[in-house]
Parts: sequence; C-alpha cells; structure tokens
Amino acid sequence: MKSTYLKWGAFSFAIFHIYCNVFASISELWLSAIHFGGFCAICALMENEKEELKRNSVKFWINIGLAILATATSSYLILFENALYARETEFILSDYIFALFAIGLAIEFTRRTTGWFMPLLIITSLSYILFLGRYINGVFAFPGLSLETVLYRSFFTSEGMFGLTAQISSTFVFMFIIFGSFLLRSGAGDFIVRLAQCLAGRFTGGAGLVAVVGSGLMGSVSGSAVANTVSTGVITIPMMKQSGFQGRFSAGVVAAASTGGALMPPVMGAGAFVLASYTQISYLTIIAASALPAILYFLTVCYFVRIEAKRLQLIPTATADSEKVSDVLKEGWHFIIPMIALVGFLVSGRTPTTSAAFAIISVVAASWISPNPMKLGDVFDAIVDGVKTMASTALLLVAVGIIINVVTTTGVGNAFSLMIVEWAQGSLFITLILVALASLVLGMGLPVTASYIVLATLSAPLIFDLISQAQLLEALQAGDLPSNVAATLGLFGGDPIVALQEMPLEMKQLIREEMIEPELLTGMLLSAHLIIFWLSQDSNVTPPVCLASFAAAGIAGTRPIATGFTSWKVAKGLYLVPVLFAYSPLISGTWPERIEVFLWSCMGLYAMAGLLQWHLETKINALIAVALVLSAVLLMWTPFPVYFHFAGAAILLTIIFYQSRSASVTSTINT
Repeated sequence: MKSTYLKWGAFSFAIFHIYCNVFASISELWLSAIHFGGFCAICALMENEKEELKRNSVKFWINIGLAILATATSSYLILFENALYARETEFILSDYIFALFAIGLAIEFTRRTTGWFMPLLIITSLSYILFLGRYINGVFAFPGLSLETVLYRSFFTSEGMFGLTAQISSTFVFMFIIFGSFLLRSGAGDFIVRLAQCLAGRFTGGAGLVAVVGSGLMGSVSGSAVANTVSTGVITIPMMKQSGFQGRFSAGVVAAASTGGALMPPVMGAGAFVLASYTQISYLTIIAASALPAILYFLTVCYFVRIEAKRLQLIPTATADSEKVSDVLKEGWHFIIPMIALVGFLVSGRTPTTSAAFAIISVVAASWISPNPMKLGDVFDAIVDGVKTMASTALLLVAVGIIINVVTTTGVGNAFSLMIVEWAQGSLFITLILVALASLVLGMGLPVTASYIVLATLSAPLIFDLISQAQLLEALQAGDLPSNVAATLGLFGGDPIVALQEMPLEMKQLIREEMIEPELLTGMLLSAHLIIFWLSQDSNVTPPVCLASFAAAGIAGTRPIATGFTSWKVAKGLYLVPVLFAYSPLISGTWPERIEVFLWSCMGLYAMAGLLQWHLETKINALIAVALVLSAVLLMWTPFPVYFHFAGAAILLTIIFYQSRSASVTSTINT
C-alpha cells in the first residue's frame, strides 16, 4: 500500500475488527458483511496503486466504483435486513440487485486474487443448484431451486457467503494474521534464521537443515507457504547453493519446509481455525495433537537433506566464527515471549481471538526489552501489512461459503461419499488414495484452505466412519447393547457386520455416540479432518500448479515445473504421515501411545526417505531397497507387537552400519 489515505483506511478497518473481536458484541452476519465489503474495497483500491494503471483511466474509475459498490452492498444487508423479514423474506427488486452484486463481487475479487478456478467453481455450483442439477441423472440429480431462494440463502443468511468460513475469517484468521505481522515487523524473521543457523549449521547438510528449521519456525508464525518461501528463501536458498546443493533441490527443500509451516502449531494457518469450527474441537486440542505429526513431517524433509548431502559428500558449513546459540538467544530471547503468552492464554481458557490480542500486545511489550523497540510507526506498519496479507484470504473464505451452501443444500456431499464408498468397496486405504487424488485436482485451482473446506465437506464424514468402524464393530460384537442400539441392528437382521455395511452414515453416527468413549470419538474425528487438512497442503508443492515451488524456483533461478517435482518428492511426508493418522493412535490415542508411534515412525520415515532417494549412507541396490521397505513396515505398522518394531529398527541400523563401514573403507582406499 502506497497511498496514505488507503493505509489509514486499512489501519482503521483493522482496529474495528480488533475492537469487535475483543470488546464489542456485534451480529456475526453483520461483521462478516462488513469484513467482506471492506476487503473488496481495499482490494479494488490496491489495484489502483499498480504502476501500469494510469490515474483517471477507465480501469481506475471502475475500481473506485467497485469499492463504492462493495461498501453499499454490505450496508444494504445491515440496513434492510429487518425490512426483508418484515416482508416474510419476500424479495423486492433491490434485494435481487444487491444480492447479485454481492455474488458478482465475490466472483470478481477471487478471480483477481486467486485466478479463474474459484470463480468458475462458484458459477458451476450456482448453475447446478439453479438448473443444471435437473439435467443430471443418478446420485447427483437435483430438481433445482428458485433464484429468490438461492440468493436469499447465499446473501441474507449465515449459510452462504457470510456463513461459517466468513465468520472464521473475520475473527480467528484476521487476529492471527495480524499477530504474525507484528512478529515479523518486530524482527522475529531474522532471529529465526540466525537461530536455525546455530542449531543446524554444524551437521551434515547443515545449510539445508537451516532452511528446514528456519522455514518451519517462520511458517508456524505466518501460516502462509508462499510468503514463508519468499521471506526465508532469499536467505536460505543461496546459502544451500553455496554449500554445494543443486539449485533445484535447494528450492524444493525450502518450498517443502515452508509448506509444513501450516502444519506446525501454534498458528497453523487459516485452515486450523476452519477445522476447529467444523469439528467443534477446541483449538488447543488441535494444536496439541498436531505437534508430533508436524515434527515427523519436518524430520522427513531433514532426512532428504541429509541423504542428499551424503550423496554429494558435503561437509558441515559451520566455522569457528559462527554465532553461538547462547549469543543469538541472548539477543533475541524476547521473541519467545509472545508465543508463550499465546499458548498460556489458550491453556487458561481464553478464546483464540482474545489470546491473539494479548499475544499482539506482548510482541510490542517484548520488543521494548530489545535494542529495537517497536514504536508507533512500527505498530501502524505492522497492522497495515497484516491487512494487506489478509485481503486474498478474506475474500476467498467469504466466496467459498457460496460453494459450501450449494454442497449442503443439494446433498452433493452425501452423493460424493456414496460414490467413493462404491469405488473403494469399504477400504480405508483406497478411500485415502481417492481423496488424495481429489485433493490434487482441487489444488490445481484452489488455495489450500479452500481445498480443505471443499474436501472436508465432501469426504470427512466418510473417512471418520471408516476410521471408527473397527472400534465400533468391536463394541457391537462385545454384547450388552443398549435397547435402542439393539433395535437399530434388528432393522438390518441383527448381524453387526451386515448392519454397518448397509445403514446410512447418519444412523452410524448415532450408534457411535452410544458405543464409543467421547474422548476416543473426538480423536477419530480429528484424525479424519487432519488427514484432509494435510492432503490439502500438497497444492503448494504439486505440479502443475504449485505456488510455493514456483516462488522458490524464481529465487533459485531454476525451471518451475522441475522444481515442483523435486519439492513434491521432498514433501512426501504430506502423504506418509496421514496414513499414521488413519491406522495408528498418533492422534486418537493416549499420550504414551502417541509418543511410542512417534518414536518408531522417526526411524520408519528415514527408511522411506532412503528408498525414495535411492540412497542412504551410500547408493542402495534392489536388495537393500526391499530391506528398507520391510524395515519401514515393521516400524510403522502399529498392530505389530513391539518386538516386530525392534526387528525393523535392527534391519535399518544394520543397513546404516554396513553402508557407513563400506563408505569408510572406500574412502580409505581412495586416500
């Protein structure tokens, strides 16, 4: 933002949000409408600041008109909502006009910020609910609704544009993006990179490990893979290239690590707040459960770095002149205070929005015990930067509400689940593959949050059902059933296996709540949503559309698609770790069970990384590859007894010892 007036407008808009989230009590519908109208106006006016756009040109005045129209649209909803209900929701001409304008603005501004895929998806969805559904046969047939009904549900209620996702955007997401902006403005970015250099620079492939640690720490604050890639990549990619890594691999590592930032607590990007609202599971529970899986993901990326460094025979980059951890912490320890404050307020029972507000204050307060305290100008700039960062996310989360409304109204979600059930034949593994493919296709056009929302709406109930099926079947076969459960089974012949295959998902849900402990049920539900949440992140690193990889390729000077394939390989943890969610107690178990799975998986994932790189300590052959597969299975398949895990660990350690010794002998002979 260059214009002083626009900066002050953005600042005032942010203060209004903070006031509403922390102090005031305002209608969620009204706040969402103001949120949408304001960001449309900001987005339009930011467009006018582009250098190629001449003042007083036609496009310039079109943007001014769109900004005014967006403000008028939100105002109309607030001013005339009561009049609509006084008419018993019977539309008049102005209702049609402003509702159509609102949808048109949502389509146009998502086109400007995210490309054509999202607008086309919205248009297709509205066409389907209005008239296309009647021309489709089978499970996706829909008779259609009137234009008045569709516009009413899309604009005037909390089921469409201003529904759950818009409410999340105007509250949780907004506050945490402002928090991240304050952290970055206070100098946390430089501290994170320096700390990563101290922690990882002394190990084999140290420059790559610095990139992983730095991108992970930065991403856990910003929650944006692309922004994280750009902010840390300008430092870490040249560092990796200078130490001997290829440019394409360097860019792929930074893109993969930056993608993992959205998986690492405590912020986890906008998707975590959507997940919390969808599941009604507390945000604190989600970030607690996500910590170990996120560490596994970053370990996987580190494994690729170490193996590549071994292949290239690189040596640690740290020197005697390198900074010490104690010195870096002495200068920047105050950056840890806001994170402690955030988690502390969450643990104490404060809402995420209030916790974020206190964390923002703690950033400013902590900066005053550093050599570079944040002054009023820095606070102003941090808020303006946060609003600028928030613009595309806000418009996306409002627009995706139109699609969710169509999915829930027409029953497309149930139809999609039935289709996957038919294709997967009750197999959880095949279901995960189909959902991963769907995520890949959606990710070509949708940002990760939108991809998660669409997939969660369509497939989360099915995955939850399949994850909990074994536990439910065991409970039903144990006998001593409540009368209502026994009566329900009687409708399907009394056999639990047959009954679970034939009864609808809604009926199974009622039985699950009767037969399974609430804590275990919550863990299984969280597992289902985290699977989708993780899979949806692959659009950052998966060709042909992989924005984080493209951003990294631009810094490294490498070919974008080739870089995308490299980052996709390095980010394989996005697919491997969710399998553990489905088949192990990593999310749903007790903490001792989670830690046990975590420890064995640390070794199993190293075996998988070696297999994918076709190299461990030295290049592997077909026999070693088979042994690595066996080792990974024995280590990570939780139904196996513990001595199977020890056997898998023994196989892996034997391979490492054998290869290390062979490499040492070869090096001695060459010397």
